[in-house]
Amino acid sequence: MKHVSLGGLDVSRIGLGAMTMAGTYTTGGGLDDAESIRTIHRAMDLGATHIDTAEIYGPFHSEEIV
Repeated sequence: MKHVSLGGLDVSRIGLGAMTMAGTYTTGGGLDDAESIRTIHRAMDLGATHIDTAEIYGPFHSEEIV
């Protein structure tokens, strides 16, 4: 995975968005927490170092999962 500088930090060019992990903006509710954790681990295995969360998603559920 390629990396770039973001505010002085070295981050992956592709990140993982955690909005659906909270379930607020999905039609079927949030993802199963275990599935969310597997997804995070897989993204990290593939080289992702940037995970996008926001308190408005949950509130705070996606941050707790990460």
